[in-house]
Amino acid sequence: MTGSDRPSVLDPALAARLKRGADGLLPAIAQQYDTGEVLMLGWMDDEALHRTLTTGRCTYWSRSRQEYWVKGDTSGHVQLVKSVALDCDADTVLVKVDQVGAACHTGDRTCFDADELPLGPRIDQ
Repeated sequence: MTGSDRPSVLDPALAARLKRGADGLLPAIAQQYDTGEVLMLGWMDDEALHRTLTTGRCTYWSRSRQEYWVKGDTSGHVQLVKSVALDCDADTVLVKVDQVGAACHTGDRTCFDADELPLGPRIDQ
C-alpha cells in the first residue's frame, strides 16, 4: 500500500493538480539532464515525489516490494535531481537527473537500449 491513503505531504496546490492512478501512483520518467537520454521509468506516489523534490535524490515506490527506494542506495548508481516537471495532463512526472553509473537494474546505462523492436511497413510511406 502506498502513502495514498494518508494526507498528502505535497504543497496542496501541487497535490490537487496530480492525476494519479487508482493505486495512487504516477509514472516517473528519469532522463539524463544534459543529453536527453531516457534512462528508466519508475513509480511515485505523493510521498516519493515529496522526497524527490526535497532531498535532491530520486525516490520511487516499488510495486513489487511495496516499499520506497532511493535510486542508488544499494548500487551506488545515484540519480541527482536537476529538475522535475509534470506533463500537460499532470499524470506523468519527468525527472531530469545526473545519473551516476547505470540506471537499469541489469547494469545497463538505460533500461531502453537492450530490446529495440523491429519496425514494420509504415502507413505513411
